[in-house]
Amino acid sequence: MILRVALLAMIACGLAGFGTIVWMVMPHGDAAVAATSPVTKIKVLVATRPLRPGSLLKSDDVGAREVDEDKLPAGYIADETNARRGLVGGMIRRTLTLGDVISSAEVLRPGDHGFLAAVLRPGFRAVTVAVDAVSGTAGLIWPGDRVDVILTQSMDELGAGRKFAAETVLRDVRVIATDQQLVQGATGVLDTVPARTITLEVSGQTAEMVQVATRLGKLSLAVRSAEYGPSVDKDGTTWAGDVSGALAASPNRPVISTLKVHGGATDSKEYKF
Repeated sequence: MILRVALLAMIACGLAGFGTIVWMVMPHGDAAVAATSPVTKIKVLVATRPLRPGSLLKSDDVGAREVDEDKLPAGYIADETNARRGLVGGMIRRTLTLGDVISSAEVLRPGDHGFLAAVLRPGFRAVTVAVDAVSGTAGLIWPGDRVDVILTQSMDELGAGRKFAAETVLRDVRVIATDQQLVQGATGVLDTVPARTITLEVSGQTAEMVQVATRLGKLSLAVRSAEYGPSVDKDGTTWAGDVSGALAASPNRPVISTLKVHGGATDSKEYKF
């Protein structure tokens, strides 16, 4: 009898211990809910290609992907229209690889204090030129593009064939800022407002050349290819007669000089030759 009671007591203790272990390992209450809840994903802005420090962001450098919320770095930027617009033209502070999340601390924006000083290479200057929808290449110039600066001026006194002249005064200079505003719509189509001013990175002497050129005539910009290669262009001036055969065939007007000779307070004569 005593042996039977002892055996039953041992079985009861074993069942109680097993139940305790099962209760401890099984999720329950808030823990059970947490174990079955899905991880929240957030759509954030990322780099669409490798970017080096100092690179100026273009619209196609910025993409979006969903990332687990618990894996996002501090300062991540959610995918929103205003956020995309604010990144265009910003300077990257560190190396980014394809798909890296862009954080706000890693981008210096054009409106931030010290932006131009940070973007400029040592020994270079920032010079701003005014452009319109045509001379600014229809508003399609972006920070980071490389352009040629073309001067067009009028020279009426040289005759019809040389009434206008155009020449490239600067070659392969970098655009570091524009006042262009971009809107990234849901369809991916860019709405652009033509820039009114474009800021270029130039050497000190070249900055002086730009200032003189703005007084001589009209400046326009020509965007260069992103692929570097030997230039096939030759330095020189293109005259009106080089473009229009009609102007080239027309006779040039003779240049008339006038000399006025004063013989006294009231006596003066003009000689034309």
